[in-house]
Amino acid sequence: MNGDSAARAFVVLGGLLGASGVALSAAAAHRGGPNAVIAAQFLLFHAPALLAIACALRVGLLRPSLGLASGVLITVGVVAFSGALAISEFLGLWRATMLAPTGGTTAILGWLLLIVAAFAARRA
Repeated sequence: MNGDSAARAFVVLGGLLGASGVALSAAAAHRGGPNAVIAAQFLLFHAPALLAIACALRVGLLRPSLGLASGVLITVGVVAFSGALAISEFLGLWRATMLAPTGGTTAILGWLLLIVAAFAARRA
């Protein structure tokens, strides 16, 4: 995947996370509990990060391979974390929350890799 394709993918993913966060916030306000609120916030907080990664990739602020990997890790982590909380909240499958720590850890690793990607970028 080249830099333009990766940047475009992260814009799309950021939009999907943002839209999902707004929808989940609405559901949480009407029917959900605290896990739904946390899941919605997690989606909303990370959506702009994916947009920023897209921009940083386009202007060369990140080493492309590491920037791509960091965005993937953040996306997978957020989806796993928020999905686990939402499934437990709305479907009553409380064992799903066991996936939340893995998702959170994956997102944290993505953020740390983002730092490495920035330091590893080629200097102009």
